[in-house]
Amino acid sequence: MKNRLHYTFLIALFVMLGLMSLHYLPEINLCGKTFRKVDLLSDIRCDVHVADTLNLDSLFSEPVVKPPFVDSCKAGIECIEDYSDSTEYGMSHFYEALSDIENRQSPVRIAYFGDSFIEGDILTADLRNLLQTEFGGKGVGYVSITSKFPGFRPTVRHSFSGWTSHNVTDSVGFIRNRQGIANSYFNATEGAYTSLEATSKYASCLDGCTASSIFYLTDDSLYISAEINGSSEQKFRVKGDSTLQCLTVNGNIKKVKWNIEKSSQDALFYAVTMDSNNGIILDNFSTRGSSGQQLLGIPSSLLKKYNKLRKYDLIVLQYGLNVAFEGGLDYGYYKDGMKFVIQHFKKAFPDASILIVGIGDRETKDENGNLRTMPAVKGLIRSQQMLAAETNVAFWNLYNAMGGEGSMSKMVNSNPAMANYDYTHINFRGGKHIAGLLFDAIMYGKEQYEKRKSYEMQ
Repeated sequence: MKNRLHYTFLIALFVMLGLMSLHYLPEINLCGKTFRKVDLLSDIRCDVHVADTLNLDSLFSEPVVKPPFVDSCKAGIECIEDYSDSTEYGMSHFYEALSDIENRQSPVRIAYFGDSFIEGDILTADLRNLLQTEFGGKGVGYVSITSKFPGFRPTVRHSFSGWTSHNVTDSVGFIRNRQGIANSYFNATEGAYTSLEATSKYASCLDGCTASSIFYLTDDSLYISAEINGSSEQKFRVKGDSTLQCLTVNGNIKKVKWNIEKSSQDALFYAVTMDSNNGIILDNFSTRGSSGQQLLGIPSSLLKKYNKLRKYDLIVLQYGLNVAFEGGLDYGYYKDGMKFVIQHFKKAFPDASILIVGIGDRETKDENGNLRTMPAVKGLIRSQQMLAAETNVAFWNLYNAMGGEGSMSKMVNSNPAMANYDYTHINFRGGKHIAGLLFDAIMYGKEQYEKRKSYEMQ
């Protein structure tokens, strides 16, 4: 019998030569994305100089930054850029609300919209805690009826049963004009419930609340009960209405369970809340995979009703992870699309301040296998800044606040790590760090607003 062992070495040689030859193939593009070249010798090959081909000045004219009072920002703070005009959709309304918070009859409410960067209350949990510690307030705020990953969110214990869930990310069966402010809606079977239990595990301000509400829309009457702290129960029979409604219970609430005892098939439910009657309330509206443009699908009539039932003083829009792509330079199309979203919210919340938070650092590997900031990030940031300037709202440069070029890599490699190994998403430690940076920017902006107001009154 012949010895054919040498064929194994020949096959291995041909495979190796074939893989090495792949390095010399031209660039392969698919759906606008360029595949990285295969290079078996990358560890021993001399690094190729990789130029950053993004010339921002060739894409956009420099927007004029108009700080409200000072010509330069305080060292160590990435200041909020306010592009508001006479309509005052910049930060003035929010700063005024904070300044007058002790005299208000209602809490100062913040709606923080974003993608998976803030999923599970990452970043927003710590920003809420900092603001509630400074200005008062309790509770986690607005929580959708169900959640795909309820255990991932450490700021509330959430349990539920008996619901059919509909989310904007569903591939089929989602009806856009039924969705609420969180891009979702829920149908109840008889006996359905949603329970929220306070926890001080993450922050002391979350150990209880003084008010809880349930938001719903129904044309027919409903029978609902609220069970507080496992014992006290309040029963409600509510009449049908063509617009958004909410029921509220008050007390020293550690746990609240909303039960749907009898419901019509067409009744829509949206969320339950844990709030306080003063201080700060911050609601997290995270949608995984979102670019932000899905917010345009929320019916205007419903948003206007939210403005009456849950009036927001500040609306934050933080998107970009699902917009930036390798090789993308000009995001003017995205800016133009988001203008409609801004206008949508301005009409629904005419008194609210609006803040756009730019995309943070996101890293990718170059031809040498070295990590660097994705060039597309800088182009997207400029478009987001221009979006704020052209719609007269405020802008905060998260990329600069994080430290700019290579900052995500530093967060990943910090000890303990503050970001994930996808070099795109932060973890809760990273969220705490960034929340501190944004809190400092807000407090400094408030200070400058008060100085300007005092100066104008002299």
